[in-house]
Amino acid sequence: MTDALTIISKYLLTALMILYTAGAFAALGKKHVRSLTGWYYYLNTVTFLFHAAAFAVIYLNTREITVLIQYGMQLVFFLAYLFVYRTLYRKANPILLSHMLLFIMTGFVILTRLVPSKAQKQFAITCAAAAVTLIVPKMFAKIRAARVWAGVTGVIGLALLTVVWLKGRVTYGANLTLSFGSIVVQPSEFVKISFVLLISVLFRERTDVRRILLAGCITLAHVGVLVLSNDLGAAVIYAASFLMMLYVATGRVETLFVGVAGGAFGTYAAFRLFSHVQTRVLMWLNPWQDYEQRGYQIANSLFGIATGGWFGQGLYRGSPGKIPKYYSDFVFSAVCEELGGITGICIILICLACLLMFIRVASVLYLPFYRLTGVGLAVIYGVQVLLNIGGVIKFIPSTGVTLPFISYGVNSVISTFILFGIMQELYIKQQNEVDRIEETRERYKIPGKYRT
Repeated sequence: MTDALTIISKYLLTALMILYTAGAFAALGKKHVRSLTGWYYYLNTVTFLFHAAAFAVIYLNTREITVLIQYGMQLVFFLAYLFVYRTLYRKANPILLSHMLLFIMTGFVILTRLVPSKAQKQFAITCAAAAVTLIVPKMFAKIRAARVWAGVTGVIGLALLTVVWLKGRVTYGANLTLSFGSIVVQPSEFVKISFVLLISVLFRERTDVRRILLAGCITLAHVGVLVLSNDLGAAVIYAASFLMMLYVATGRVETLFVGVAGGAFGTYAAFRLFSHVQTRVLMWLNPWQDYEQRGYQIANSLFGIATGGWFGQGLYRGSPGKIPKYYSDFVFSAVCEELGGITGICIILICLACLLMFIRVASVLYLPFYRLTGVGLAVIYGVQVLLNIGGVIKFIPSTGVTLPFISYGVNSVISTFILFGIMQELYIKQQNEVDRIEETRERYKIPGKYRT
């Protein structure tokens, strides 16, 4: 009976994910928060059904009462968080809130299936992060306060990266974390946000040669420390965000060509200088030449995705545990193996819909500081998703970054909450601008309607 229900459930979960994806793209055509409300309830309904169906399957396969307790606690948390957030920020983008909900729920489902203890820890961290980061939009409500925060955190961020390089704990060949007793912090997850804010401050008023050189030196300092720490995935994210912010600030296409050329040179230099980069590139080109050792991770990732097929093996019917770091960097392989390739494609499309919404919000903001911040954060999110999923499916060499909200990772969860919180405040500012223009049109009876 359990086997039959598990098999049926994989088709149900796939159908729900397809319905969500369709709704996510339909909502992209809506611009004002009032027109998004209906889609918000639709997407949340689908998400809660997905969450309930997945946990029902988990319970049927484990028969552990703790699974039901976890489901109940997560349900209460999600409902409470949505209520509080919508109460505090009535003009926040409800669709971004729904996307957060889906990603977090998907992460809880797959982690509960794979490593229940880490799922419980992830849930505790998510609750704490959600509560603390509720104030993030308020912190950036006033531009002067936001600029002060940007300057202070930017300097502190670079100092933290330097400390990690000199004193950090080595993980998989890279200096990534600082340990404070039982607390482990990965500063690069947070500094990428402070870096974007700092560059936005520098470019907010002018982009003369002196200012560009200063921003370039700051970027080189950040990227250089990350390269020395062997954290090359983060270095790529920082460099890409700076390049796009520079292009938006100057409007000069040649900056993109120069940036791409510099990136190509940097990639070649990293390949020549670092043995672990050479290993990743060689295993990306042909993981079968050393399947038992260096190619084991990517090869088993591909095996897992292939065996999952379109609809997946079903929860508890796959073997994702064969993949090293299957619950963090390679969680996407586990999702595809047990929930199916269609679900994996839907997750990619929902990430794309989220990125497009970020870009839309940033593109219509009037103040350069906020517009550049939005562009930088959008690039960070998009590049991180690309690096994670691209490495998992062998599209690009693996870089060791997480999939936002879905992968296990304390620091990743907190930093992603902060990123989404800032983007929500930018959306609120966009809505305030729209409302002011509409009020002016109504007051003076100006025909037409403002479009964002």
